[in-house]
Amino acid sequence: MVFVQTLDRKTLALDLDPRSTSLLSLKLSIESLTGIPLHLQRLFLSSRRLLVQSPSTDSTTTLSSFSVTATSTLTLHIPLLGGMQAPVPPRPAKYEFLSSKPPSNYVAGLGRGATGFTTRSDIGPARAAPDLPDRSTALGAAPAGPVGRGRGKGPGEEEEEEEADEKGYDENQKFDEFEGNDVGLFASAEYDEDDKEADEVWEAIDKQMDSRRKDRREARLKQEIEKYRASNPKITEQFADLKRKLADVTQQEWDSIPEIGDYSNRNKKKRFESFVPIPDTLLEKARQEQEHVTALDPKSRAAGGTETPWNQTAVTDLTAVGEGRGTVLSLKLDRLSDSVSGLTVVDPKGYLTDLKSMKITSDAEISDIKKARLLLKSVIQTNPKHPPGWIAAARLEEVAGKINAARELIQRGCEECPKNEDVWLEACRLASPDSAKAVIAKGIKAIPNSVKLWMQASELETNNVNKSRVLRKGLEHIPDSVRLWKAVVGMANEDDARVLLHRAVECCPLHVELWIALARLETYDQSKKVLNKAREKLPKEPAIWITAAKLEEAHGNTQSVSKVIERGIRSLQKEGLEIDREAWMKEAEAAERAGSVLTCQAIIKNTVGLGVEEEDRRRTWVADAEECEKRGSIETARAIYAHALSVFLTKTKIWLKAANLEKKHGTRESLDALLRKAVTYKPQAEVLWLMGAKEKWLAGDVPSARAILQEAYAAIPNSEEIWLAAFKLEFENNEPERARMLLAKARERGGTARVWMKSAIVERELGHTDEERKLLKEGLKLFPNFFKLWLMFGQMEDRLGNAEKAKEAYNNGLSHCPNCIPLWLSLAKLEERMNGLSKARAVLTLARKKNPKNPDLWLAAVRAESRHGNKKEAENLMAKAMQECPNTGILWAALIEMVPRQQRKTKSMDALKACPEDPYVIAAIAKLFWADRKVDKARSYYNRAVILSPDIGDHWALYYMFELQHGTEDTQNEVLKRCVTHEPKHGERWQAISKAVENSHLSVEAILKKVVVALGKEENAVSDGMKP
Repeated sequence: MVFVQTLDRKTLALDLDPRSTSLLSLKLSIESLTGIPLHLQRLFLSSRRLLVQSPSTDSTTTLSSFSVTATSTLTLHIPLLGGMQAPVPPRPAKYEFLSSKPPSNYVAGLGRGATGFTTRSDIGPARAAPDLPDRSTALGAAPAGPVGRGRGKGPGEEEEEEEADEKGYDENQKFDEFEGNDVGLFASAEYDEDDKEADEVWEAIDKQMDSRRKDRREARLKQEIEKYRASNPKITEQFADLKRKLADVTQQEWDSIPEIGDYSNRNKKKRFESFVPIPDTLLEKARQEQEHVTALDPKSRAAGGTETPWNQTAVTDLTAVGEGRGTVLSLKLDRLSDSVSGLTVVDPKGYLTDLKSMKITSDAEISDIKKARLLLKSVIQTNPKHPPGWIAAARLEEVAGKINAARELIQRGCEECPKNEDVWLEACRLASPDSAKAVIAKGIKAIPNSVKLWMQASELETNNVNKSRVLRKGLEHIPDSVRLWKAVVGMANEDDARVLLHRAVECCPLHVELWIALARLETYDQSKKVLNKAREKLPKEPAIWITAAKLEEAHGNTQSVSKVIERGIRSLQKEGLEIDREAWMKEAEAAERAGSVLTCQAIIKNTVGLGVEEEDRRRTWVADAEECEKRGSIETARAIYAHALSVFLTKTKIWLKAANLEKKHGTRESLDALLRKAVTYKPQAEVLWLMGAKEKWLAGDVPSARAILQEAYAAIPNSEEIWLAAFKLEFENNEPERARMLLAKARERGGTARVWMKSAIVERELGHTDEERKLLKEGLKLFPNFFKLWLMFGQMEDRLGNAEKAKEAYNNGLSHCPNCIPLWLSLAKLEERMNGLSKARAVLTLARKKNPKNPDLWLAAVRAESRHGNKKEAENLMAKAMQECPNTGILWAALIEMVPRQQRKTKSMDALKACPEDPYVIAAIAKLFWADRKVDKARSYYNRAVILSPDIGDHWALYYMFELQHGTEDTQNEVLKRCVTHEPKHGERWQAISKAVENSHLSVEAILKKVVVALGKEENAVSDGMKP
């Protein structure tokens, strides 16, 4: 094998033997692979050129005479002409007959009539025209005489040829641009040492001159190659960008790629087929093979029916052959069964294991194994001291199934590389269980300081006593091995482990884990001494100080925990150790997981502010606390909030985040204490007072909630939120008179529109219609632009049966609030009930003109047409709505329900593309999955819908309804609990039920169940309407 490096830095591997291959054969092989002619090839071996003394010996000189071996790499160069243009080879004749000798008396142009002629003025009077010269003389030798030689030789040229023969060379010979004239001048001269030295000098000069312009030449050559490759790209380069995109192809996309069929003509069925009639003999033979003969052959009868005749027809029925094979296999398996008990003795697991161990090797794998074996054999023969070569060769034989050959190879590797532990470990792995201990013993004897070998030797033992004995023997040779000490301590009991650790810290004083392990095993006083010694040996180790703090916390010294951490940080800073804030926070989380809460708090208190700019402290600390909460480190997050609140006492947002943390993960007492502390430092924060009162109310302590609201009113006397919270507390606890008194006081003190609205709600529930009307009219005089008062006024008149007054109230409200969509929708419903669809259509059209691009108005118009059976008009309105509001989820959800069942999947995909995160679209798709009985997908989409918008009660009701049908009791309770936690307020059906007078005091759970019942009735009505 000979390797040649080409101009483009590629390496050619030529299967040639340097001992029998000549230099000419090598050049011919290179020419066949690269296309570089022989005379342009310059081969170098380690900056020495391969050059023969004469061209005649080029074909006889072998490569080995130039010190070329089987692993040598030659470098191929081509000469450059230093800027001169290469000689242009002569062009071949366009027509071959032009270079051949013409026939005698050939006259050019005679065939086409183009003959020469002369006139009397040319030749003179009475003078005959001269004969035409022979054409062959113009192409061959010149005619005799000095005149008319043409292209023939002159009289002196023959003399020059004779003179050149005498000299041995031709002075007029063309100069060879590569070899010069040396070949012609000194072809017969002997090549001596002086010539060799001169050649070396000239080669050195050429090399020096060549190196001057090497960079420029190589850059030009590289540019030309890149230009050529850019104009002539390979197929692999043309598809390179597509290959890179294959990394993003998912497994599902791979599986969806169809299998390519065979579309070639050779496998296609021919258009015309010829049929040949079957001979009768073949049909008769087939009939005889298929028929069943019940009589015995005469020869068989003579033998008693136990002999088969030899001349019986051969069996060609493949079905019978297959049945026979199955019968034979069943007989073989039956032999393996126990004939006494009737139970099989075949181990199914072992049988399957044996089948898996039978490796079926293909021809390609065998070929690869042979190539790898040959390569690895070369590796271990050329470099027998290379351990990876022996290991690879042994593993190859193991893969090939030749375990004995693998053991022999690795044994030879152990002999060649006795100081390499990997070889011994591989030998131990390949050895049989009986000989593995002997192998590892030899390895330990050869390398007594190898930790891996001692660990392997301990693993070969079966009981802990022998393992411990082996490890202690290893510690005699390697007393500073931490791995061995850990292993032997892990197998010992507590007393022995304490003794071993005392010795371990003496041998390995710089390993902190050994010190900490010893401190955990000692008593309190001894642990302090151990940690003090460890601190002296390792003054820059933070784990020692943290362990000391945990020790103090474990023994009840709560006051000392923070002091130890503080002293530790100062000591580490004095030693020049940089305090990494992130690392210390991780240590705090680790301390929390270990149950050392005070240590966690002390670490946070002393390190959370290190390296943080003053203007970034609040944002950074809140982010750290949120991240800790996500990771489940609640005490760490609580400690961060506590430190932040000690710095920022008046920041309401931090108090709220800390309160939410306590609400999720703390107790009612801790939350109450935190809120008490919060309102002490921030008494003007309404939200803190309201949160405290609400928590007391949810806990069932209504008097405490009233007391908190009284304190809040004393701190913030003119707060409308506190007035309304006090009203809600009394109203929800069935204290309407107290609620009326509170609202009356609020109105006297100049309450806002919300106070008047709440007052009207109380009167409506109490059934005081006149008082309700009076309050609404007074409120509308004060706040004519508050649309909820107009809406309540119209609903009151509608409830009382005064449709005209309700219509008037809605119209008056729209005159003050023309952009109020609920007023338009209420008026449209009233008109549809009073005057039919045409009036409602006019109202909705006017509403859309005044409020363009509003999806609620478009949806109301579509539903109005659908209710009256105008399906075509509803579809037209929906098309216009989608054009005006293309990215509205509520319209997409309605469109999915409107289209036929076959088109819903397509529309749902379009909806997802237009509104990928819209809860209405997600809920509509979940409903489709529910209808198709795809339970898991439906559950996933419903969960996604309520996560995207937990305030929409309709989606919670659909989710709960789905779980009632397909879920378990646990999943139903989970959905119910989540809904109660989020307290949804919106949703078309949710608001209609929750705001009804009879449902004003119902809990979220009760409202949810009522909405589920209403949805079930709607579904049943729709299904009944779809039946024929």
